[in-house]
Amino acid sequence: MKLVESIKSQGVVLPLAIIRIMLGFMLLWAFFDKMFGLGYATKAGSGMIDGGSPTYGFFNYASDTFQFLTSYSDILDVVIMIAFLLIGVTLILGIGMKISTAAGALLFFLMYISLFPPVTPGSNNPILDEHLIFIFALMAIQMTSAGDYLGLGKWWKKQSIVKRFPLLE
Repeated sequence: MKLVESIKSQGVVLPLAIIRIMLGFMLLWAFFDKMFGLGYATKAGSGMIDGGSPTYGFFNYASDTFQFLTSYSDILDVVIMIAFLLIGVTLILGIGMKISTAAGALLFFLMYISLFPPVTPGSNNPILDEHLIFIFALMAIQMTSAGDYLGLGKWWKKQSIVKRFPLLE
């Protein structure tokens, strides 16, 4: 705890709060782009709403270990879209940080191992990619209560349901 208090006193929380919002926006953007095919990572007309698959890219580049999941792609499409939406919104708002940072870390870890070693076009490091960096950023966000800054975290923690179920903090 002494380390966390030291980090907080050194002014690290504000940058982590900004990183929290940026990660949330990144996930929320992924949701909208994959849902509506906004023409960025998902081509126009290829969004989920047009019958496209948000998990296609992962399965296209996934290691052989994860190829068995292709038969569950319809279910995984819905699960990943819900994850992008909920984790993105909660990170932006700064609420539910215990669950959203853990869920986000799990999501990024699964993305990382599904593509290990990174073989997607543009990869320039055979071991480290942004997914691992995002995991550690989420850990730092949780450890420093960065949801309390530039967000609704302090208000959220005062709600009776959150007091009753601290996992919702």
